[in-house]
Amino acid sequence: MADSGPAGGAAVAAPGGGGPGPRVYFQSPPGAAGEGAAGAEDEGPVRRQGKVTVKYDRKELRKRLNLEEWILEQLTGLYDCQEEEIPELEIDVDELLDMESDSTRAARVKELLVDCYKPTEAFISDLLDKIRGMQKLSTPQKK
Repeated sequence: MADSGPAGGAAVAAPGGGGPGPRVYFQSPPGAAGEGAAGAEDEGPVRRQGKVTVKYDRKELRKRLNLEEWILEQLTGLYDCQEEEIPELEIDVDELLDMESDSTRAARVKELLVDCYKPTEAFISDLLDKIRGMQKLSTPQKK
């Protein structure tokens, strides 16, 4: 597992490498012989650090990830199946946040779950409680 990663593409450096978090390095096209950390500098840079131009609030990202994991867990229970077997449906949290009221949000989620044979009211109510106060992620916030 101590592999140098795929040639060409992105590699993630191990956490704790002296920075605030994992860093992504983009490799030069194949053809640069040196993959080692020391000898590659003579032939030009093999890896250059990529910069992320859009910053999101990490706390919001964590909340969103937790919400998505919770939704998957709930849907596997509602449809009584494994995650891979859930019917093709997408609960778009940003779309729900754009809606005017909880009643329109609830109607939209109910419409998405029309094929579910189990009662969905508790799931819908809990979902609306969880998204209340969340922010959209499609538009980054400026600090």
